Amino acid sequence: MKSFLKRYCRNYGAMIGLIVLLAVVVVSFVAPMLYEESPWMMVAEPLMKPFADMAYPFGTDMLGRDITAGLLYGARVSLLVGVISTAVALVVGVLVGSVAGYCGGRIDDALMRVTEFFQTIPQLAMAVVIVAIFNPSIYSIVGAISVVSWPPVARLVRGEFLSLKQREFVQAAIVIGQRPLRIILTQILPNAMSPIIVSASFMVATAILTESALSFLGLGDRNMMSWGFMIGAARTMIREAWWMSVWPGVAILLTVLAINLIGEGLNDALNPQLRRRGE
Repeated sequence: MKSFLKRYCRNYGAMIGLIVLLAVVVVSFVAPMLYEESPWMMVAEPLMKPFADMAYPFGTDMLGRDITAGLLYGARVSLLVGVISTAVALVVGVLVGSVAGYCGGRIDDALMRVTEFFQTIPQLAMAVVIVAIFNPSIYSIVGAISVVSWPPVARLVRGEFLSLKQREFVQAAIVIGQRPLRIILTQILPNAMSPIIVSASFMVATAILTESALSFLGLGDRNMMSWGFMIGAARTMIREAWWMSVWPGVAILLTVLAINLIGEGLNDALNPQLRRRGE
């Protein structure tokens, strides 16, 4: 663990990403304390410019809503959707990939055909269709992103299992009579966790971008303020009030960039031998 932390801390980009992400998490938690009123409330003069009144540092929108409050509450939605949808996709992807990789044969072929079917459809297009069918809500958004996110995980886990199940320690476990489920949980899966963890970090970033795209298209939860909704609502006012779309866009950029930097840092820390080869 100490060696992992040392390798991670050597990556300055990863440390910066971690600091930025922690700041976003803290902001999302303190949002109700700083702004007790709903971010949908009209609290000031419409189209107030940034820093004209320090009570509303990022300005207001065309209805007089505080953009700062929207940014803070939007962070909660982005992180919630990103983490939960990634967790669900990981459970499904690891389950499908582990069964396919360990069992092989017809089971592997059948599961991979199902996986390939989901991968033939563009992720955003499938997410839009699913959310539209089940009506836009936080639950349908999380479900849609989970549905489109699990196939790459399944293929990754399958490849790891196909490689690891040929190793001596797995063969020894089979010889002494351990059950397949125990072999998967105690022998193979722990050794396959490094690429899964790295993949999960990038999946969170992709989920945040997908949620923002859905909200931009008007398919977000209408009861929850999100960064994508703020950009979508401001697209007709971009010349008159540039700050309405710039601030949430910067928030998305920084959050996704931070998560990607963390993912690269995890990859370097968990697979130091790959980095040495690259050098």
